[in-house]
Amino acid sequence: MGRIGPTELVIILCIVILIFGANRIPQLAKSLGEGIKEFRKSVKTATKDEDDSAKPSDKA
Repeated sequence: MGRIGPTELVIILCIVILIFGANRIPQLAKSLGEGIKEFRKSVKTATKDEDDSAKPSDKA
């Protein structure tokens, strides 16, 4: 218990195909990929901004 095996993956895939249809799945995958890409980009930018603000400035 706790692990997803190949049988469970096939069942999940069948349910997804029934709900969304075979034509829409590539669009969903593309949208998901773009969302993950944007999320990583924003996290990287936020981390860079925090690092820049944490450094002491030479202005004084």
